[in-house]
Amino acid sequence: MSLTKKRKVAVTKVDKNKIYSLKEAASLVKEINCTKFDSSVDLHIRLGVDPKKADQQVRGTVSLPHGTGKTKKVLVLCTPDKEAAAKEAGADFVGLDEFIAKIESGWVDVDVIIATPSVMPKIGKLGKVLGPRNLMPNPKTGTVTNDVAAAVNEVKGGKIAFKVDKTGIVHASIGRISFAPEKISENSTELINAILKLKPSSSKGTYLKAVSMASTMSPGITLDTKSLIN
Repeated sequence: MSLTKKRKVAVTKVDKNKIYSLKEAASLVKEINCTKFDSSVDLHIRLGVDPKKADQQVRGTVSLPHGTGKTKKVLVLCTPDKEAAAKEAGADFVGLDEFIAKIESGWVDVDVIIATPSVMPKIGKLGKVLGPRNLMPNPKTGTVTNDVAAAVNEVKGGKIAFKVDKTGIVHASIGRISFAPEKISENSTELINAILKLKPSSSKGTYLKAVSMASTMSPGITLDTKSLIN
């Protein structure tokens, strides 16, 4: 697969042998962007953990100070008495049985699913569909709650969930290429600090092993991990 002219130029601007400060990376990622659309800016964070061990499955949530730049579609699965609050908070879809049936049929056109504790027994059977897509409501990520309005507001306001994958890497979107470098930098810092606080006590050696930043279709920029640890 041949590289486009823009991609070739972008590759030449990133020194593969250099590690960049977060400030440098936040500016460079905008400079090397080669898409015509407002692409996502992502962080790929390799951790010194063994995800096969239950106590080292790093996962959590963080509210990015400048949001993600993307309006998330939110589904709230709840009993009728909670529906009005969910709708007023801005949920895109609200209901229960009809959405369970739709999901069983393959519908997953949402970014986040929030549920009340009382309906979780009904939702359990959706694990095979929602689990692989990281859409299954979970108390640890604040998506199983009786305060559905607050949960919807948090998601719409820039709250994201993150989870280490099978290879020990956390992949997360921290903004859009249209963001100012300062916003990219501040969102990145917020995510990294949240992950640092979750270091498992059983994890030995270097916890924050490597961090790279990239926008859609752009080459990765390697960050200086030492400078990211406060």
